[in-house]
Amino acid sequence: MTAAEGPEALRAARAAATARGLRVEDAVVLHASNALTVRLLPCDVVARVARPGRRSARFQVDLAVRLAERGAPVAVPDPRVGPHVHEVDGFTVTLWTHHPAAAAEVAPAPYAAALTRFHAAARGLDVAVPRFTERVEQAQRLLADRERTPDLDRADREFLATTVERLGRQVAASGAAEQVLHGEPHPGNVLAAEGGPVFVDLETCCRGPVEFDLAHAPEEVATHCPGLDQALLRRCRVLVLAVVTTWRWDRDDRFPDGRRLGREWLADVRAAVARDGGDHAG
Repeated sequence: MTAAEGPEALRAARAAATARGLRVEDAVVLHASNALTVRLLPCDVVARVARPGRRSARFQVDLAVRLAERGAPVAVPDPRVGPHVHEVDGFTVTLWTHHPAAAAEVAPAPYAAALTRFHAAARGLDVAVPRFTERVEQAQRLLADRERTPDLDRADREFLATTVERLGRQVAASGAAEQVLHGEPHPGNVLAAEGGPVFVDLETCCRGPVEFDLAHAPEEVATHCPGLDQALLRRCRVLVLAVVTTWRWDRDDRFPDGRRLGREWLADVRAAVARDGGDHAG
C-alpha cells in the first residue's frame, strides 16, 4: 500500500466499523506495509485494510475461525462484528479483536509453546494453501528479472540465485512431514497478549515442514521445541533469510528501510553460507 493510499485506507477502516454500529473517534496506525493495520477507538477494534489480492481477506477470516475452533492461539474477528469482510472504496476491511499487550515481546518458551499449539491445531486441516516452494519460486523469478531488481549487481544476484535454488531443493527433498504452517511466525506476527501469545496475519499460510516456520522465529525459540531436525532447521533459516533478502531488492518493495536491510541481510546470508557450507552443499 502506497503512502498516498494511507488516508483513503483509514477512511475505509472508519467507515467499515461505523457501518457495523461501532463508535470511532480516533485511529492509531499499528503497522503499514502491503496492508494497513489500525486500532480504532473508543470501540477498540483492530481494522486490517488492503487492496483485494490473491490471498483474499475472506480466506484469512475463515481460516482464523477454523484454527481458533481447533485451539490455535490466533487473533479472531471481533465478536461484535463477526467474520465479515467489508468492501469500501476499493479496499477490503476486516475487523479483529484487539488484544491488550502484556509485554513488549514474547519470551522464547511461551513463543515456542504457542507455535507448537498452532501447529497441532493446523495439522490435518483440510485447506488449500500453497507449498512453501511457491515462495522460493517467487524469489527465483525476482532474481531472474533484472528490471524488477535493477540495483542488485551480478555477483550478488548469482550468489542469491544459487543459494535459493540449492537450499529450496534440499528442503523440498528432505522427506520431512509437511503440514499447514503459519508461513511467517516472526516476532512481528505474534502478540504478547494478556492471555498468552497470539498469532496474527494468516495471509502467509503455506504447507511445509514445521522447521520452515521455526526458521522465522528467534533462534532461542527452537531450543524449546524438542524433536526438530536441526540440520533441516539450519537449511530453512538460511533459505528464509535468502528469500526475504531478495524481496528487499524488488524495485516495488515498500518495506521500511528495505534497501539498507537488503544489504545487511545479504552479508548475513554470505556469512551463514560460509559458516555452514558443508551442511548446505549438494
